[in-house]
Amino acid sequence: MNKLETSQNKIADLNRLRSLLALWRFQDKKIVFTNGCFDILHLGHVDYLSKAADLGDVLVLGLNTDASVSRIKGPSRPVLDQHARATLLASLHFVTLVVLFDEPTPYELIQIVQPDILVKGKDYKAEDVVGYDIVTAKGGRVETIDLVEGYSTSAIISRILNNPPQGL
Repeated sequence: MNKLETSQNKIADLNRLRSLLALWRFQDKKIVFTNGCFDILHLGHVDYLSKAADLGDVLVLGLNTDASVSRIKGPSRPVLDQHARATLLASLHFVTLVVLFDEPTPYELIQIVQPDILVKGKDYKAEDVVGYDIVTAKGGRVETIDLVEGYSTSAIISRILNNPPQGL
């Protein structure tokens, strides 16, 4: 298996996710879950995901499908399609698994994963994070992580649109 295939092998459907969760639980792995659109991968995302991965043994990333991103962010998004976004995220060595979800929130996916630690950015209060009730009911915890100042996909898109290349 080449390196790209290795990364793409980290993109899983729900059946494979369930099998891997059973294995990780048998191995007594601490499972961390986070989610997002991750439309244009940037330093803020890499910093956030690496810190999330540091909290446990396994990082499962719930990734919004293209249709889901469009419903949340508007018809001009996503910039990158779900295959590209999933492959980029799966290529990060600290991301264990990427699972696409199409629902408005990752609540159903969190019910399946039953993570030990649920992670979101510090722009959320822990008790307002979707899935807080699921994780805390089983004795897990919700962590919020500092975000890197100055990095957001919307800001990057705005900068690109407002500063078109010269001389074309």
